[in-house]
Amino acid sequence: MLARNQYGKAENRVVRIFRDTPRHAIHDLNVSTSLRGDFAAAHTAGDQSHVLPTDTQKNTVFAYAKSQGVDPIEDFALALGRHFVDDVEPVTGARIEIDEYAWERIEVDGRPHDHSFVRKGQEVRTTAVTIDGEGSDQQVFVVAGLRDLVVLKSTGSEFAGFLRDEFTTLNETHDRVMATSLSVGWRYCHAEVTWQASYDAIRAALLEQFASVHSLALQQTLYEMGRTVLERRPEVAEIRLSAPNLHHLLVDLERFGLDNRGEVFHADDRPYGLIQAAVQRDDSPAADRAWETMAGFW
Repeated sequence: MLARNQYGKAENRVVRIFRDTPRHAIHDLNVSTSLRGDFAAAHTAGDQSHVLPTDTQKNTVFAYAKSQGVDPIEDFALALGRHFVDDVEPVTGARIEIDEYAWERIEVDGRPHDHSFVRKGQEVRTTAVTIDGEGSDQQVFVVAGLRDLVVLKSTGSEFAGFLRDEFTTLNETHDRVMATSLSVGWRYCHAEVTWQASYDAIRAALLEQFASVHSLALQQTLYEMGRTVLERRPEVAEIRLSAPNLHHLLVDLERFGLDNRGEVFHADDRPYGLIQAAVQRDDSPAADRAWETMAGFW
């Protein structure tokens, strides 16, 4: 028998430029839509009468980018999801996932230019909005986050006292470089949030804890980052963190008659340790479909 199914339009690249004043603003998005509902006949009999084409979903994304705006991406995703569930009769659930790529203004003579931009090389901002059901029973889940936030501390990190067996060759260290490319997602308790302020505060808390915690293990650092976010942001129910350990290996320069006292390293991109953790409130609301279909640890 046919089990669960869904369909949609993946990775619609949307660039929205606001030209209301001579000082333009740009938002660069990657938007994916996915619908659930009464689509069994499409699978079992090839009957498309309940199927809203994925091309229509694409067109809706672009039309809403104009009519509803895209900033912040959480509100844009909520508007799209509610449209598909509330206005398209066979649809009973929708998931909207958005990545946002940041741009900043080019400076000319020390002043930010009105309409010229350079792509920022930091993290990608993300959101995934899930809407389930209709009317008073409708459930809304918002997961926001970031990925590819590359951070490094040149000291203040250790790794010692670990389990050993016959295959262990790793030496203990009490002073090492710790670097990672963070992927973080946090689930909100509700959808009544000032999205930009919340994102900025969570990002700042993550970076602050990465820098200030004297780390005995990357696991400890991730937990402290997550715990701090929950302590400071009551709107967050749960946070999940994924951190590849970007190893920096001390280069042996003794054969050249040179001391290397933690100054020259080889950045080794693979294989890498992958550390993942979730931190949540003991009374957080159920996640239900909030994390569903998100790849990897999510």
